[in-house]
Amino acid sequence: MKFFAAVATLVIAAVANAQPSWIDCAPVGTADLTISSFTVTPYPLCIGQNVCASGTGVLSVPVIAPAKLQISGSYLGRVVYTDNQDLCAISAAYGQPCPIPVSVTSITACVLVKTSAPANINVQLTVKAFNGNNHILFCQAATVTAQNCA
Repeated sequence: MKFFAAVATLVIAAVANAQPSWIDCAPVGTADLTISSFTVTPYPLCIGQNVCASGTGVLSVPVIAPAKLQISGSYLGRVVYTDNQDLCAISAAYGQPCPIPVSVTSITACVLVKTSAPANINVQLTVKAFNGNNHILFCQAATVTAQNCA
């Protein structure tokens, strides 16, 4: 009986920490980066700590300055979280300054989850990036949860 309880606990823990299901929210044919996979680490998000989003895909044009990253979260139709970042500054901090050539197949951006993020509720999060020419670079959306981590 203890074995089954331990297995059940592991399964529940794995499900609770599973990546959210990200969907492409860019209008068809408009994104400069076609995303094939998108993940965030850690998940659930930890309030007051960095979260890193990693996208893999194909760039159709280089990422140029001033590329922007917009993060917004909604709960029950109301915006409960916003953050705007300089994508070129973030990627430069991780060794990939702009312009980012089309030969690059993955981009990682780490940002702080603000302390104003709501805890323990399902938030519809949208992560959208704009290239320096204001074209949509990518858009990904999922229902996510943030929590106060130790």
